[in-house]
Amino acid sequence: MLSQLRYRIITLPILRPAIVSTSTAALPNNVTYLRPPPDDLLSQHLLDIIQRRQLHALFQPIVHMQSGEIVAYEGLIRGPSDSPLHSPLNLFRLARANNLSREVEYLCRRIVLERFAELQLPGKLFLNVSPESLVRPHDGSRGETLGYIHDFGINPANVIIELTENQPTYDYERMREAVLHYRKMGFQIAIDDLGEGFSSLRLWSELRPEFVKIDMHFIQGIDHDPVKLQFVRSIQEIADKSNTLVIAEGIEKAPELLLLRDLGIAYGQGYHLGRPHIQPARALPAEVVKVLGRNGVAVYPQRAAERNAVSIRKLLHDVAAVPPSMNNNDVYEIFMADPKLMIIPVVDAGRPLGLVSRFEMIDHFARPYQRELYGKKPCTLFMDAKPIIADVDTSLQDLSCRMAESDAHHLFNGFIITEGGSYIGMGTGHDLMREITQMQINAARYANPLTQLPGNVPINEHIDRLLESSTRFWVCYVDLDHFKPFNDVYGYRRGDDVIQLTGHILAKHGDRNRDFVGHIGGDDFVILFQSEDWEQRCHAVLDDFATAIADFYSNEDRERGGYISEDRQGKKVFYSLMSLSVGVIRVEPQQYYSHHQIAACAADAKKQAKKIHGNSLFLDRRMQTQGA
Repeated sequence: MLSQLRYRIITLPILRPAIVSTSTAALPNNVTYLRPPPDDLLSQHLLDIIQRRQLHALFQPIVHMQSGEIVAYEGLIRGPSDSPLHSPLNLFRLARANNLSREVEYLCRRIVLERFAELQLPGKLFLNVSPESLVRPHDGSRGETLGYIHDFGINPANVIIELTENQPTYDYERMREAVLHYRKMGFQIAIDDLGEGFSSLRLWSELRPEFVKIDMHFIQGIDHDPVKLQFVRSIQEIADKSNTLVIAEGIEKAPELLLLRDLGIAYGQGYHLGRPHIQPARALPAEVVKVLGRNGVAVYPQRAAERNAVSIRKLLHDVAAVPPSMNNNDVYEIFMADPKLMIIPVVDAGRPLGLVSRFEMIDHFARPYQRELYGKKPCTLFMDAKPIIADVDTSLQDLSCRMAESDAHHLFNGFIITEGGSYIGMGTGHDLMREITQMQINAARYANPLTQLPGNVPINEHIDRLLESSTRFWVCYVDLDHFKPFNDVYGYRRGDDVIQLTGHILAKHGDRNRDFVGHIGGDDFVILFQSEDWEQRCHAVLDDFATAIADFYSNEDRERGGYISEDRQGKKVFYSLMSLSVGVIRVEPQQYYSHHQIAACAADAKKQAKKIHGNSLFLDRRMQTQGA
């Protein structure tokens, strides 16, 4: 770029590190600068901005997530409002291209410090510093920084050096030395954009900062993204063990704020809490304070039932293969030497050809004259030439479907596993069935595969969180009436449709941010309401179900209001159209101590609801007097 341009010599004032003087007129001694020719207008514009100090500081509040108090501000910089260099991204990009990064960064810091002192903002200041600036060996500001900040009337203990990573960082030893130097002067250290930069996790490990900021990518939408939730939870766990305080950046919605508060994140920053401003607010908006002060817990996003997530690699067994030229006698001896060996793969130059079964070979050789006739023939004679072959990255579910559609002997023979078309090992049908069964059991505990609603484990976890928060909530146990006879008459597929309908209606009438809808299993559901209008929502559920369920019956059954089916004793019984029974208990703080106790009480309430004909709502009032 500029290295290819013609240069002429001019003199401009050099700018020392940003922390120099409160006087805008005070300029250091002149020094020779290299200036690009007049046709590079944007570079000239950058030099004018530096010379005339045409930058201004904005401040964005950083908030304590539990109290709602503004505890600090991040100092940000902007160029002239009518300039293409208004954006700091463009400003620093052009500065690097012109070899002026140092001068621009020092000027930015000076302007931020001056303005912070002028405004007399409460709390701490997060001051952006690049790692390369921090470790620059000829940086003379290190010894003078403390004096400069004292001139501004700022306590060094109120300044946090926030390391912003725009380029890879490799010299960690020098970074540690520089950080130790600044700590001795009273500063604290923060790492910006954790999860976004080149080496932020390594920096955390090396520097042990007092603060880490989680990049906004992992914060925005965290209330409905279980992967982001898990990432932030993991970061918080590391922070707890390393005595680091976490700051969540980019909070833009109340549900994100509440979820992060419940995760134990110490501080928050984002447009929902306050935008960057020349004259920043000194207190949060009243509605945000109200949200933070609200009792209860956020509803964590739940992972869906696992689909195609696990590959068959975990089923891989190392089974020695034989070449197609090996004769049947030699293969027979291999079987005899290892009684547990059931299958031998036949492979030619890495390419799988088929499988030889122990029982097939023994069966052949047990017949008269078969060994004499075929013992010296190639083993391909008794080989299954159409085995199931699957790549190592094939999912367990996909392979299970192939096995189910294939001949029964494949389940016993197992399958050949390849990588890039080459043989690497074998898998057994028994192992495949075991893994599929275990996956289905585990998935159902966390998320019902039919409705995709949370299963028993997250239901119990959410109840425990509600109990720990000492907040009032309502537990609604929802059950379908006459579901089994409906299944018997109309079939399980129609029954599955009814289950999905029920889950959809329940989720529709809950507040996604406050009310938890779970699927216990079969035709049993639960809603954990924090919404005070829970009763109105329950009646809306019953009304919607009563309207929608009629479409699942034949015209004849719909007209007569029911159908004939056999009961458990085999007697013909008339059953009315399906309905919902909802048993409710109200949970007051300190009233219950475990999800087991709540489950038992809710089940009793459901039994009472089922005694009422048709769609019913029963509130158990036995425990309410002591909880009122």
